[in-house]
Amino acid sequence: MKKILLFALAAILFNCNGSAQKKETKKDSFPITKTEAEWKAELTKMEYYVLREAGTERAFSSPLNKKYEKGVYHCAACDTPLFKSEHKFDSGTGWPSFDKEIEGNVAFTTDYEIGYARTEEHCATCGGHLGHLFNDGPKATTGKRHCINGVALKFVPENNTKDE
Repeated sequence: MKKILLFALAAILFNCNGSAQKKETKKDSFPITKTEAEWKAELTKMEYYVLREAGTERAFSSPLNKKYEKGVYHCAACDTPLFKSEHKFDSGTGWPSFDKEIEGNVAFTTDYEIGYARTEEHCATCGGHLGHLFNDGPKATTGKRHCINGVALKFVPENNTKDE
């Protein structure tokens, strides 16, 4: 009986959900920080779910998925320019996809939420969750696929953009 108790105690203490696998707290590591109440007041329910709680919108639900006009895709929470339309492509996944980000405006962390490591993308200004980065993009360009939730983005047509 003592062996079983000792084994159970060891299993509880050394379970696979150790601190190395927990999502890092990023709250204060971005230039724009707000309270959860402030974010909730500024964002729609879906924007809050995706940007602040790292949720995912339903595939093929974003009108930005099939948008191919010239312009820049900005963060829906803080208006930081994130992706240029010239780097957008149809991945067939149901989410807006890009082969390149605007350098310095997207931050990357490791996400273990589904049991294995993935590269999670955040707005480098406000920390909002954007989506994930995969290595199955167009081989002719970067080979990367930035799979981004459309609700995390705001499209600014070319004639309305400043020099980015």
